[in-house]
Amino acid sequence: MFRLPILMIILIPLNLTTAEEAKNILQAGAAKVNINPRNYPVSMTGSFQDRQATSAHDPLHARALVLKSGNTSIAFVVCDICLISREIFDAAKQQASAKTGIPTSRMLTSATHTHTAPTVVPLAQCKPSPEYVQFLTESIAQSIIKAHARLEPAKVAWTVAREPAEVNNRRWYVKEGGIRPNPFGKTTDKVRMNPPRGSDLLIKPAGPTDPDVSILSVQYADGRPLALLANYSLHYVGGLPPNQLSADYFGEFARQIKKRLGADETFIGIMSNGSSGDINNINFREPRPRAAVFERITAVANVIADRTFQAVKSLKYRSDVSLEMQERTIDLGIRKPNAEEVKYAEKLLADAKDPKRLTTNEVYARETVRINKGPDSVNLKLQALRIGELGIVAIPCEVFAEIGLEIKQKSPLKPTFVIALANGYHGYLPTPEQHILQGYETWRSGWSYLEVDASNKINEQVFQMLNQLAD
Repeated sequence: MFRLPILMIILIPLNLTTAEEAKNILQAGAAKVNINPRNYPVSMTGSFQDRQATSAHDPLHARALVLKSGNTSIAFVVCDICLISREIFDAAKQQASAKTGIPTSRMLTSATHTHTAPTVVPLAQCKPSPEYVQFLTESIAQSIIKAHARLEPAKVAWTVAREPAEVNNRRWYVKEGGIRPNPFGKTTDKVRMNPPRGSDLLIKPAGPTDPDVSILSVQYADGRPLALLANYSLHYVGGLPPNQLSADYFGEFARQIKKRLGADETFIGIMSNGSSGDINNINFREPRPRAAVFERITAVANVIADRTFQAVKSLKYRSDVSLEMQERTIDLGIRKPNAEEVKYAEKLLADAKDPKRLTTNEVYARETVRINKGPDSVNLKLQALRIGELGIVAIPCEVFAEIGLEIKQKSPLKPTFVIALANGYHGYLPTPEQHILQGYETWRSGWSYLEVDASNKINEQVFQMLNQLAD
């Protein structure tokens, strides 16, 4: 007589708990949009002289991943572009937010830093096409909109693999006579960027490398691969003709990891750039024979895809993860030239033989004059987010490896990784100690202008956000 009421009392709380849990079941959607230009030729960023691309070796994409848990949605976009301004990203976020309802403060957008992509920010002597800038902006927005439209129950896992052999610090201490005059006519540099390979001049690298391959793997509820977001601190690889666009190893990795996972056409592979401001793929200790077009890109992508595949095979996936994200801005000073440097630059420009095709030193002279007339400070956007116990930081610079390593070590979220070139572009981010050593990455220009203490001030904000996310 009393069994039925007792049974009902037991069942009602169980049903309520299940309904509450269902609200926080993870959903995910991913998409990519082709961002190859519709018209050629097109300017390419990544050189002091403008290069005109007449075709594409392989497709470039804006790759998006949207995650939703409970009432919180976050979006990632990684674009096969060298660098993208905050203005472009902000405009794309506004468009996507209007269609999806995702707040712009929960969108993390970044560039890969391939040096064979269309110019979208005027830098050195590379000028963007307004038509392409508009196309890219709309494509970034569309990638988020499409990914959001594909949301469905999913599960995630994360891990870190290691591959130290493909990353090398490119700043070196060299023997006497190995330092050349900088563009400002001085020989005060204490390190040299990209010294001759296998040279007797080499003493030791001026900084560390980060060998981590950080991985966020996403599956459909039935276990099929949905997306994979990886992060590796490698500047780019290169090895292409001067007139061809390419997504570099970032795009090739996406193709290779899809094959290894046996994924279908809905799968989106994504490689983001980490703390690679002073890192490249050249082993300076040994000379290296010339490689065929795309050969090194394919080799590096294969290695990183192999490490990633091995790392994800044994992962246990979860659907009960919470999401949280913070965004804040910070004002940083701009390094200004002194009167002597301005006078030197003005003379170089006055003596330039071809103002339409400046030499490297003349480019730096023009940058000196421009920065001298420009603002004294700049506003940067920083982000930090948490997916379960995983932490991700977004910084709008070419971040030096030791900065990323410090964030990983001190973050209360384990693991944590840094997506660089995110939500804007504000040049190289060396530490104050690296500024003392000088060298290419510190030479004042549109790609290196933040105050000497910028990295410390950025990390202070980053750790505040991470600590709040971990509470």
